[in-house]
Amino acid sequence: MSSSLINRTDIDFLLFDVFETERLTHLEHFCDHSKETFSATIDLAHNLGVDYFEPHASLVDENEPQMLNQEVKIADEVHQALGQYYAAGFGAATQSYELGGMQLPFSISVACKALLSAANIATYAYSSLSHANANVIKNFANDKLKNLYLPKLLDGTYMGTMALTEPQAGSSLADIQSSAVKQVDGNYLLSGNKIFISAGDHDLSENIVHLVLARIKGAPEGIKGLSLFIVPKFLVNDDGTLGERNDVNLAGLIHKMGYRGTTSTMLSFGEKTGAKAFLIGEPQKGLQYMFQMMNEARIGVGIGAVSLGYTAYLKAVNYARDRAQGRDAKHRVPDGPQQSIIQHADVKRMLLKAKSFVEGGMCLSFYGAQLVDKKTWCTDAQAREKSALLLDILTPILKSWPSKYCLEANSIAIQVHGGYGYTREYPLERLYRDNRLNPIHEGTEGIQSLDLLGRKIMMNNGEAFNYLSSQVEQTIEHSLAIADTKQLGQALHDGWRCLKQTTHALIAVAKQESVEKTLSNSVLYLHSFGHTVVAWLWVKQALVANEKLKTASDTERDFYLGKKHAAQYFLNYELPKAAVDCHILDKNDQTCVDMDANWF
Repeated sequence: MSSSLINRTDIDFLLFDVFETERLTHLEHFCDHSKETFSATIDLAHNLGVDYFEPHASLVDENEPQMLNQEVKIADEVHQALGQYYAAGFGAATQSYELGGMQLPFSISVACKALLSAANIATYAYSSLSHANANVIKNFANDKLKNLYLPKLLDGTYMGTMALTEPQAGSSLADIQSSAVKQVDGNYLLSGNKIFISAGDHDLSENIVHLVLARIKGAPEGIKGLSLFIVPKFLVNDDGTLGERNDVNLAGLIHKMGYRGTTSTMLSFGEKTGAKAFLIGEPQKGLQYMFQMMNEARIGVGIGAVSLGYTAYLKAVNYARDRAQGRDAKHRVPDGPQQSIIQHADVKRMLLKAKSFVEGGMCLSFYGAQLVDKKTWCTDAQAREKSALLLDILTPILKSWPSKYCLEANSIAIQVHGGYGYTREYPLERLYRDNRLNPIHEGTEGIQSLDLLGRKIMMNNGEAFNYLSSQVEQTIEHSLAIADTKQLGQALHDGWRCLKQTTHALIAVAKQESVEKTLSNSVLYLHSFGHTVVAWLWVKQALVANEKLKTASDTERDFYLGKKHAAQYFLNYELPKAAVDCHILDKNDQTCVDMDANWF
C-alpha cells in the first residue's frame, strides 16, 4: 500500500523483518493474532488517517478552538474522526478482552499511532492522552474508580488528561502548590491552578477525567509528598450516570505555534467550594504512578516526532521528483532540458539526511515498543528483566532523539521545497510547527539527559549500559563477518568504543570528584549516546536489507538498496558527530558552567 503519510513498506520491513514482531504471537496474550491481523489493523489505521484525520488537518490549524462562556467547541470534523477511531476499537486496542480490547501488542499500536499522527497529530492527541490516562487508572486505582471511569475512557465516552504543570513550577514538580484536604467520606477537596494542560477542555466527550498531582495537607514538601487524584469535570454517580459539574473551571486557552487543533488550557481547581477529588492508590506515591503515564507519553512523543518528520520527508521526495530546475552540470546547455532537482547532489544529500533521521527514528521507536511488549508479556522472567533494563536506559533517547532530529527532517523538507516550503499553500510549515513542540513537552533535552546520565547509566553499577553494550557488540560481530556490511560494522565498532570510553570516564569523575561535574555537559552525552544507538539500529537494518537483496524483485531492490545507502550515510556523516561530543565530554570542559550570568 503506497502512502503519503509513512512508507508502508518501511513499516512492514521494520516490524516483520528487522524485529520479527510476528513472534509475539507465540506468547499466550497475543496467541489469537497473526501477521495478517497485525497488517489488517495497520491498514485500518492508515485508512482512518487518510479518510478522516488528514482532510481537516489544515482546518483545525487555521481555525483553532476558542473559549466562549468558559466552554470550548471543537470542529465537527474532529468529532467525526474520533468517533470513527473509537468505533473501530482503537480506544481499547491494546487492552484485554475482559475490558473490551483486542489484546494487540503495543508495537502494533505504535505503528498505528505513527500513521494517525502523520495524518493529523492535533486531532489524534485527544485520544492519545486518554489512552495513557486510562492505563494509570487501570494499574493503580481501586475497583470502584476503575468501574466508574475505565470502560468509558476506553470507548471514548470520556476523555482524559494529565495535569502536572503549574505556573510557578514548570518542570520542577517539587514546587507544586495544588493541595488536597481529606473529607469525612474519605475523599478530598482539591484546589490549585494548572497550566499547559493539553485537551483540558473540549466538547468531544461527555466528561473529562483529569489526573492531578497535588499535596495532601500535612504531607512533606518536595516530590515525595505528592499524591495523584482523579478530578472529573462532571462528578459521576455510583450508578455511572453523570452528576453535577465539579469545581473545575477553564481559566483560559493558550495559543500555540503548532498543535493548534488541540486545546492547551489553564485550569483552576476549587475556586468555589473545592474540586471533589478521588485518591489513586496510596498517598504520597503520586509521582510514581504518574511516571507510568509520563514514560508511555515519552514513547508517544518520540513516535509523534517521527511521524511529522517522516510525512514531511515523503512530501519533499515527491516534490523533488516533480520539480524541474537547473541542468546537468556535466552537459550544461543553456536551452537544454531542465532536470528534476532530485538529481542534484546537494538535494540528494538533504534527502539522505532526512531519510536517515526519520527511518532511523522509526526503527528506534519500534524497538522501544517491542521492549514494552516483551517486558510486559514474556513468560520468561529473565527476558522480562532484560527488556526492562533496555527500556529503562533507552526511554530518554526514545523521547529526545526523534524530537530533535526528526524535527530537523521537517526543516530539511522545507528547504527542499525552497520558497514554496515556506508558504501555507504547502503543509510543510504546519508540520514543522506541530513538530516543534516535541523537544519541549514530556521533559526537555536537559531533563532527559539528566535522567540518562544521572540515573540510568549509573544505576546498579552500570548494569543496563553493560547489557546494551552486549547487544550492540553482537551486531558489530555479525556485520564484520559479512563483506557487504563490514565497513558499517567497523564504523559502529569505532563509534561504540568511543562512547564506552567516555561513559566509563564520566562514571569515574562522578565517583571520584562530583556528580555535578559529570552532569554539566549531560546534553552532549545524550546526543552522542542517541546517535550511536541509532547507528547501531541502522546497521541492524542494513544487515536485514543485505540478506533480503538476495531474493528481491527489481522493485524491492530499490527499497533495500535505499536502506543500505541510508545506513552508509548515517554511519559516515552522522555518527562521527558523536565523537566530537565525546571529545568535549572527555575533557570535562566547564565553559558553560563557568559562564557568569552577568556576562550575557
